[in-house]
Amino acid sequence: MKSDPNRILRLIPLFAGSLGGILLLINRLMTVQLTESQARSDVLGVILSGVLILVGLIWQQIQPRSPDAVILEGEEGIEFNPNLPDSIKTELAWASHLVLSNTVTRSLVVYYQNTVLLRRGVLGPKGEVTPGKILQRVLETQKPVYLVNLNLYPGKIEFDYLPQNTQGVICQPLGNRGAMILGANVPRSYTKQDENWIEGIADKLTLTLDTELNSIRL
Repeated sequence: MKSDPNRILRLIPLFAGSLGGILLLINRLMTVQLTESQARSDVLGVILSGVLILVGLIWQQIQPRSPDAVILEGEEGIEFNPNLPDSIKTELAWASHLVLSNTVTRSLVVYYQNTVLLRRGVLGPKGEVTPGKILQRVLETQKPVYLVNLNLYPGKIEFDYLPQNTQGVICQPLGNRGAMILGANVPRSYTKQDENWIEGIADKLTLTLDTELNSIRL
């Protein structure tokens, strides 16, 4: 889970208000004779300290809570289609390594020409992919689909080849012949930068697969 980079900033009003209130109290206790001007200043200081403390408390309450990460169910591994040439295996290994290393992806499946070419990361219970409505739409439109919280979608049952407790899914098309399906262990965790990164890798992988697999029957 990522820490909040603004945590210290959110605490500043709380600390400033508390410190101001303590200093006002010390000054009041050490004053032998209280004047009217000092009394008015103390009242104003107390109000300002109270406002700062209130702002600090409100900021703590509205601080966005990071989604909880889970440990995906399954064993980690890497499985290639045995009929692939070494050049394609190398390309798939390179692409999947980049995705798993640079995004929140924990489980990855490459599906192409009705065949699973690669499973990597935390492996799901099934080794085969039967395209459901979501994946079919991705193949037809050649546009990615990002399910930010898989548990909220009735169509999650089609992703039975991913770990059962997968939290988020991206279906990234590989042209109109396949897709790269990515599973994350945290909902709402892919950023726009992640999506752009995944799209770039998918475009490179699509070019290689289209060029080298046309003459191979898997």
